[in-house]
Amino acid sequence: VPERPTLGNTDYAFEMAISNIRYGEGVTKEIGMDLQNLGARRVCLMTDKNLSQLPPVNAVLNSLAKYGINFQIYDNVRVEPTDQSFLDAIAFAKKGEFDAYVAVGGGSVIDTCKAANLYASSPTSDFLDYVNAPIGKGKPVTVPLKPLIAVPTTAGTGSETTGVAIFDFKELKVKTGIASRAIKPTLGIIDPLHTLSMPERIVANSGFDVLCHALESYTALPYNMRSPCPSNPINRPAYQGSNPISDVWALHALRIVAKYLKRAIRNPEDHEARANMHLASAFAGIGFGNAGVHLCHGMSYPISGLVKTYKPKDYNVDHSLVVKLAVFAFTAQIRPERHLEAAEILGADIRTARIKDAGFILADTLRKFLFDLNVDDGLAAIGYSKADIPALVKGTLPQERVTKLSPRPQTEEDLSALFEASMKLY
Repeated sequence: VPERPTLGNTDYAFEMAISNIRYGEGVTKEIGMDLQNLGARRVCLMTDKNLSQLPPVNAVLNSLAKYGINFQIYDNVRVEPTDQSFLDAIAFAKKGEFDAYVAVGGGSVIDTCKAANLYASSPTSDFLDYVNAPIGKGKPVTVPLKPLIAVPTTAGTGSETTGVAIFDFKELKVKTGIASRAIKPTLGIIDPLHTLSMPERIVANSGFDVLCHALESYTALPYNMRSPCPSNPINRPAYQGSNPISDVWALHALRIVAKYLKRAIRNPEDHEARANMHLASAFAGIGFGNAGVHLCHGMSYPISGLVKTYKPKDYNVDHSLVVKLAVFAFTAQIRPERHLEAAEILGADIRTARIKDAGFILADTLRKFLFDLNVDDGLAAIGYSKADIPALVKGTLPQERVTKLSPRPQTEEDLSALFEASMKLY
């Protein structure tokens, strides 16, 4: 390989990795045939207690029965998984000796199933071996995994497309995860029928998740400014920085959110809007699953990990919403044209806008968008005060996998100021 000039050992390439995706109303009925085609003899079906009684799981069960698939159900997935809930699912997977997996649910179920598949396929590995550094060892995955079919029932996480599994690490009270292309699902089944039974708040908060993913991946540090350049391609991270292919998916997802999210929330019978948001979730997943997210998510992980008293309306809300306004006002000094473009897609009139005001324009546009849809009014509304800021900053510091993708580096003082600015939104 010819020597290449690199600026400060930054990367020079990016790699796109996504699951196969199948979309269509009622496509869940094909899963039994897929498992037959794979030659699966012992299948693990993972879901959670609530979903196990609902139509999406019934649709999968009917297909498995119709095609004579031998399976066992694990329905003990925890919404907002922890290291212990991952370990429980891993123990089930190891004991079952499965040759294929089906995950039916939101990001929590799909992420849990990814972890179960990984550690059952690598039974001698210690749990921290694959957990992201600096919390874990962040070792590359070199073992072959079993096929995993993911059936998302929310339109938010995009987990059916990504090689990322997120959990709460209880000891440190922070969210972290496992990130490797090797753990991405083999196939994502995007069946818009599964979104029709989602309550209004779940539609809202999972839709905002799509918005976060698209905005952060589009404004992330460019891939060729990320360091270090890996000595071996197996060490190139799943989250690589913004790149020309991820940009396409992020912008497209953003346009769909702008057009359909409010409709999907306000009218549960609007099948067109809900179907499009289900697709937007996958599109944003393709974008951020390769580009990554940055400061909003890095700061949201300790918010989710430390919160004790807040009970969201019907859903475990993604708290990156709450810090989003302050973050984009901060990051827009770098690549302001992208922040301005995102604001225009979300409805801002930028004809007379000055480029130096891009961050404030995007923050104001998002503020109006979130206010319209009844989002909690800042960190104070979910039980935090200024006294919590040092703990929130401390919990953000280990999230280097994502915070280093922020286009603008940040000090502890910067993080403190951002958390303080996020106490109230409106």
